[in-house]
Amino acid sequence: MKKIEEEVKVGKEIRLVGTEKKINPRGKIFEGIVMKKFPKRVVIGFEKTIYVKKYERYAKTRTKIHARLLRNMEDKVNVGDLIKVQECHPLSKIIHFVVIDVIKKNYKEKGK
Repeated sequence: MKKIEEEVKVGKEIRLVGTEKKINPRGKIFEGIVMKKFPKRVVIGFEKTIYVKKYERYAKTRTKIHARLLRNMEDKVNVGDLIKVQECHPLSKIIHFVVIDVIKKNYKEKGK
């Protein structure tokens, strides 16, 4: 039989009930728009401007981040929402962040 994993938030620490795993968010916090949603994972994207010294101009760069979607947040998060993620220890090869909060539902960028 499979063990049913439940996530419980205790202060800053997030514990996975039924296993020995603990997710301790620490480090940088990012905000981004949900591009894709998978079971237990979301992909967020955001743009930032970087100054290119050689050309004396600013360039836009896009970044994609994979974040762990907690079981209690699965119903709240959908594609197109603006969410907040925080860095944690590596959970898998590509997942190094955990979803903390939903800032705005159905957020759309201006001009698009």
